[in-house]
Amino acid sequence: MTATDIAVAPEIRAVQEKASGSSFYSAMRLMPKAEREAMFAIYAFCRAVDDIADDGVGTQAERHDALNGWRMDLDVLYAGGNPLHGAFLKDAILTYALRKEDFLAVIDGMDMDVAEDIRAPDLATLDLYCDRVASAVGRLSVKVFGMDDTPGFALAHHLGRALQLTNILRDLDEDASIGRLYLAREHLEAAGITSRDLGVAIDDPRIDAACRATAILAHAHYRQAEKIMDSRPRGRIRTPRLMGAVYAEILRRMEAAGWAPPRHRVSLPKSRLAMILLRHGLGG
Repeated sequence: MTATDIAVAPEIRAVQEKASGSSFYSAMRLMPKAEREAMFAIYAFCRAVDDIADDGVGTQAERHDALNGWRMDLDVLYAGGNPLHGAFLKDAILTYALRKEDFLAVIDGMDMDVAEDIRAPDLATLDLYCDRVASAVGRLSVKVFGMDDTPGFALAHHLGRALQLTNILRDLDEDASIGRLYLAREHLEAAGITSRDLGVAIDDPRIDAACRATAILAHAHYRQAEKIMDSRPRGRIRTPRLMGAVYAEILRRMEAAGWAPPRHRVSLPKSRLAMILLRHGLGG
């Protein structure tokens, strides 16, 4: 183990500890050790660049430069050098042939948040954002799962978008607290919400209709992801199947509760999570 490995190891342990008890961690436990470690390396990268975009530390230019630093580190890493950050990705990249373009897409997604606080993007921009911050992570993940590119990338496309749209609906108030609203402009306007004042928009009871339109999109992606997994493609699909089942259940519970204010963050009881794990995880 090199000095760099020793320095980075606590970073990996930190994300493992943060994920402990979550549905993500439950899904990772289904994987063999080498694959699980690769997934935590990917997760550590995502957390690092996400923190740059979301923690509000530094000016816009400084955060943009920090993301560019990660781009340069990836250039060094893929050229066989020793990057300032991200050396913990090396084994996963070499073992699973992870594509540089997918890591860069994740950074591009974070840069969308840094460039300006996203508020009511049009549907095309929302889809691009979901592709970069979620489906690109899926494209990295399916390599670790041992899936062939065609079904694997199709699964990443649909399941990534489904999970991200679910998170958008779940984090509506949390995102608003940092000046962001990811609901599509078309859905908000169809619901009668035309104000771009964030407080006015999220406090409008009609936001429930815009959220339900987003939920319809998410359900469509969940269905397509299920079709791909039901076709029994090569590779380990228990992990994505479990993630899809957990988040689809969260989405259904949010639909039952509605999104009109006041809202409460929806989570699954541990007993329900255990049942889903038993049905979709241990059941193969």
